[in-house]
Amino acid sequence: MQLSAQPYEERLTAPRSWWLISLLIGVSVGLILLPLGILPMLAGLAGGTAVTAIAVSSYGSVRIRVAGGLLIAGEARIPVTALGEAQVLDAEEARAWRTYKADTRAFLLLRAYIPTALRVEVTDPEDPTPYLYLSTREPERLAEALRAAQAAAKPGAA
Repeated sequence: MQLSAQPYEERLTAPRSWWLISLLIGVSVGLILLPLGILPMLAGLAGGTAVTAIAVSSYGSVRIRVAGGLLIAGEARIPVTALGEAQVLDAEEARAWRTYKADTRAFLLLRAYIPTALRVEVTDPEDPTPYLYLSTREPERLAEALRAAQAAAKPGAA
């Protein structure tokens, strides 16, 4: 199997403000523990910051990849041959597709801090999922990578 002509990878990292919030939570925990002494306060500062930083890092570690004839979005792995047309969504369209236009059967990889998205039709008749909604900072690049991978995966493609 040939790799896609234009591999794509994106990590949907959390915004910088979330890291500041994790530090502020650590400070809050430290201040709560201050009446117990300096060591509990320092432990609370370090522990509170570490726990929230791990949570932020985990939430922001999801990746979207197009490689080896597959679209990998979070835990979903879908062959590009089972995908149809990709629609680039600006901030307003993305909001509509994740609210009142959303289908409950759709696969949604949402990150509220990313305003743009890509909507990809699922053409596999065996799959009940009508489309994928993928939050992405570079929807045009992802759509182009999907088109290139689909062209490379067609029978007879060199």
